[in-house]
Amino acid sequence: MNTDLSQAFDKLRKAAEGLPLVGESTSHGTPALKIRGKLLCRVNDAETAMVSCPPDEQEMLLEAAPDLYSEAEYHVGWPAILVHLDLIPLDELHLRLEQAWLRQAPKPVARAWRARHAL
Repeated sequence: MNTDLSQAFDKLRKAAEGLPLVGESTSHGTPALKIRGKLLCRVNDAETAMVSCPPDEQEMLLEAAPDLYSEAEYHVGWPAILVHLDLIPLDELHLRLEQAWLRQAPKPVARAWRARHAL
């Protein structure tokens, strides 16, 4: 397994481009993206990232695209899903991060984003 996390983090950064208030940080010793200290995603290993995701959405994603998403035994019950970075298209990853961002962003900022992007 490749242990260099920089390519994985580069893909997360690229997918998060344009999302306001997102900053680089760490979580559990790996690179992470946060909004005002709240976790959006973090590199899990060189091939996967953990992305904030509510349980009902997790179930839907796991059923719809099991090649892109999975759930690690140690993450069961957490509001996050594992994303296979080598397989997920950048636009799909951006959508996952945007959804996580909308849940974590300050309400006025999220409302303005939704209005500007017709969400």
